[in-house]
Amino acid sequence: MKGMERFIYKKSAGITALSASLTDFKYKMHCHEEYALGVTLRGIQKYELDGSQQASHENGVMLFHPEQNHDGWSQEKTGIDYVMIYIHPELFLELIQKKDIVRFSTPIVYHAGLGQSILNLTKAIFNDMPDALCSELLLGIAGNFSDDMFRTKGKIDSMFTKRAKEMMHGHLDHVLRLDELSSQFGMSKYQFIRSFKASMGISPYQYYLNCKVEHAKQLIEDTRDVYMAVTQCGFTDLAHLNRHFKNVYGTTAYDYMSHLER
Repeated sequence: MKGMERFIYKKSAGITALSASLTDFKYKMHCHEEYALGVTLRGIQKYELDGSQQASHENGVMLFHPEQNHDGWSQEKTGIDYVMIYIHPELFLELIQKKDIVRFSTPIVYHAGLGQSILNLTKAIFNDMPDALCSELLLGIAGNFSDDMFRTKGKIDSMFTKRAKEMMHGHLDHVLRLDELSSQFGMSKYQFIRSFKASMGISPYQYYLNCKVEHAKQLIEDTRDVYMAVTQCGFTDLAHLNRHFKNVYGTTAYDYMSHLER
């Protein structure tokens, strides 16, 4: 039987909601700039995270902080259903009343109140409920977090990693020029690759490509112009963008834009 894939995105109150079903589809390793909170509705969702394999069973609440690398797939042939919400870091920190970026103590929790509050918000967003109600439901999610669910001390970017990331973000309309980038640090390109991957857990090429896809998504949301995203993010054509977009978001850039226009 051919695998089933369904990925529906919708935005409201400044956040993005996803409703997904998949069988043999597998996300490639990637990360997001936002906090991502999700609930597994059916099946067992597997993913690699921070060097270990995780399994979210039914009612499992998945917690990802920004730039946390992960992939994802269904453990069973019957597939998985799940929902996710993506929240910009500044907004999430305002909701939980923290000043600095926090990381989650545990990547998967079985917390009925938190899971239900995420489901309530995603249902409201997909039913086109008013932004005011969605904002109140979003605040309700924050009320289910306790301090022991966060760890404020974690990996802090080195000056090397911070500068390397800034330089990559500044040239997302080009291909990654490793020789030029590594020379800025007095390194060979192989030294640069090793150092960056040791710090970030992902190769410079993977990180750069992920940033391009993230930036394309933001441009599509802001302009509703998928072809602008192609040119400004340095993709050769729409098919090139669609292929990489689907690896991260499960749907093509064009289909993502179509959902936003509804």
